[in-house]
Amino acid sequence: MASLFSIFIGMALINNFILSRFLGLCPFFGVSKKLGNAVSMGVAVTLVMFLASVVTWVIHDYILVPFEAEYMQIVIYILVIASLVQIVEMTIKRTNLSLYNSLGIYLPLITTNCAVLGVTLINTQETYSLVESMVSSIGGGVGFIIVLSIMSGIRERLDLADAPEAMKGLPIAFITAMLLSITFFGFGGIV
Repeated sequence: MASLFSIFIGMALINNFILSRFLGLCPFFGVSKKLGNAVSMGVAVTLVMFLASVVTWVIHDYILVPFEAEYMQIVIYILVIASLVQIVEMTIKRTNLSLYNSLGIYLPLITTNCAVLGVTLINTQETYSLVESMVSSIGGGVGFIIVLSIMSGIRERLDLADAPEAMKGLPIAFITAMLLSITFFGFGGIV
């Protein structure tokens, strides 16, 4: 149980995809303008991470390793992720059209979100069991949601701030992301 907790905390805070590995920056800067959209995108990414981790673990351990075809893992993982994103996208479009419209182009971009591919490759590289892979993906997703939520709250406040014209928008977002990254390094000694 302690091992699972350390995997979760490690993925959520210490080795956060966005702030320490710099993966998933497209949705981080694109969707973090409003808190509602950021949380929704984070939940969608977490769902895809979880499902992709389970499916790729099964494929890796029961197909690729027995047939000595590990060299195909990246291609297979991308196909799995793309299929899962299509399913999630169709589900959101049918159940919540306003959310689908607000996420816009960033929803299909989950397919190319390197954080999702990153979690599947990390699970394989660390030789996690199925349960450890599931905890790892949920931890990575929770970390993704935390950082997106923090950034969106800050960006909502920054829109109201009196900043120089040259610093408005993405320039101040990059500086804020750098400061957030520095603060998350403080979690390094927890586990």
